[in-house]
Amino acid sequence: MTAVPPSRFPAALTRRRLVAGLLAAPAVVRFGPAATPAAAAAPAVTFARSAVAVVTHDGRRYTFSVEVARTPAQRARGLMYRRRLAPDHGMLFDFGGTGPRAMWMKNTYVALDILFLEADGRIWKIAADTTPLSEATIVAEGPIRAALELRAGTSRLLGIEVGDDVRHPMFGDPPVRVQGAE
Repeated sequence: MTAVPPSRFPAALTRRRLVAGLLAAPAVVRFGPAATPAAAAAPAVTFARSAVAVVTHDGRRYTFSVEVARTPAQRARGLMYRRRLAPDHGMLFDFGGTGPRAMWMKNTYVALDILFLEADGRIWKIAADTTPLSEATIVAEGPIRAALELRAGTSRLLGIEVGDDVRHPMFGDPPVRVQGAE
């Protein structure tokens, strides 16, 4: 494609583009190129960082760096408004007690695998390849203490299944070290 030189534009068209560009500039500055107006209006929420290990039924161990959502505000925000999630990262939701749980993908742009966990860290249910931005409810009827969100396809790729274990101090395990970290 070849750019058309400004001398070939009618003067009125050039002025209109300039005015339109100036009017749009504050929105770009305020929201940034990858953000959404909803994300810019939402209050800031910060998360503690930790690590979890998933141990499969055949003894394989996979470590993930996670953000931990413990407060109602953190659990409500989760991974909303994020445009990407690294393959070795995720979010661990601590519900503080056990019971049936429901989650959704509202304002969540990244497809996820959601692992629902019992009080001892055992995987009760896996909701694989969730649909981004969906407001459909994802329910786990069991005695769920926590949920681990990973990038969609991770469970299938690594062979993670219901009954496998997630290790984290929340479940009475010693702290998990990320491989390669000092």
